[in-house]
Amino acid sequence: MTDERTPERLSLSRPHEAEALAPTRGVHKIFVGMAAGVGKTYRALNELRERLERGEDALIGVLETHGRAGTIAAAEGLPLFPRRAVLRGSVTLTELDVDSLLARRPFVVLVDELAHTNAPGSARDKRWQDVNALLDAGIHVLSTMNVQHLESLNDTVARLTGVRVRERVPDHVLSDADELVLIDLTPDDLRARLKAGKVYGPEKVEQALGNFFTGANLTALREIALRQVANVVELGAPEGQPGVQEIVVVAVAAEETAARLIRRGGQLAARLHADLHVVSVRPTRLSRPQSQLLDTFRAITHALGGQFEVLAPAGSVAQTLVRYVESVHATQVVMGETSRSRLAEFLYGDIIKTVLHDTKNVDVYVITRE
Repeated sequence: MTDERTPERLSLSRPHEAEALAPTRGVHKIFVGMAAGVGKTYRALNELRERLERGEDALIGVLETHGRAGTIAAAEGLPLFPRRAVLRGSVTLTELDVDSLLARRPFVVLVDELAHTNAPGSARDKRWQDVNALLDAGIHVLSTMNVQHLESLNDTVARLTGVRVRERVPDHVLSDADELVLIDLTPDDLRARLKAGKVYGPEKVEQALGNFFTGANLTALREIALRQVANVVELGAPEGQPGVQEIVVVAVAAEETAARLIRRGGQLAARLHADLHVVSVRPTRLSRPQSQLLDTFRAITHALGGQFEVLAPAGSVAQTLVRYVESVHATQVVMGETSRSRLAEFLYGDIIKTVLHDTKNVDVYVITRE
């Protein structure tokens, strides 16, 4: 690939066989970008128009123009399905009307901004869940998202850009898609679009250029987008000779920093095409905040396609972890730098050293607390 690309030309498609799809399930095509303004929605609208001209029953389910002239022009004349109104106090919000679309049954529908969180009281919490309902009914979907919304990349993006993305999409949504189209643009070109007022209004341009849309941030996000889409395409490629099944175990305590460990473990599992297991040894006393943290960790684990388990203590914490690692035949273990004091380590032992010493043929990754 060359360094210069146009948003309309770079397309990475995940290989798939039509017969592998369930007969009634629709085809999901996601337009992925590194950041707002690269042209994801514009490209999706152009494809919808092409499908309409071919005679397909195609319409827009949700479109978020953000006032961008290019997006508004690209949508001109395309059939727009009415949204569902949701009253929240004195404010009326609008969401994708899934039930009416299911009754209407178009051949293909465009659903913008896959990471969107639906208004409280909606049948489903997230827009990507709405899309799943359409796909299950046999309706084909064109959707859009930025790569920083992926669950496993949340900590990486926050560290690189200083921005914590709140609306997140489970990684399996991307890997389950039938086709991915990477809408790529150089950082300089995107910053030029920003300066020209094609992304945000004039009042937001300088702030955006100095914060999220710096050259360094965009370069990092672009690299992440390229790698992420390439990884998903590789996962979907036909398998060669079967090798050793990799199994990643992430050991966490009921501490806030553990979410980062889980995402790091999820990234490792994705690279190795491995099963992901996240475990926590139940403490003698589990406070309500700790219990809530474990529920959060369970949700993050499931979003990454893994399984979460709270282990009953069998001896020390370290011994319990070693037994679990052996029982699932783990090949990789991810642990966080200990938060125990030196006195606690003296009295109860060093968990990391015990796991390193008592496991065989296992790679142990120790992640710093910072």
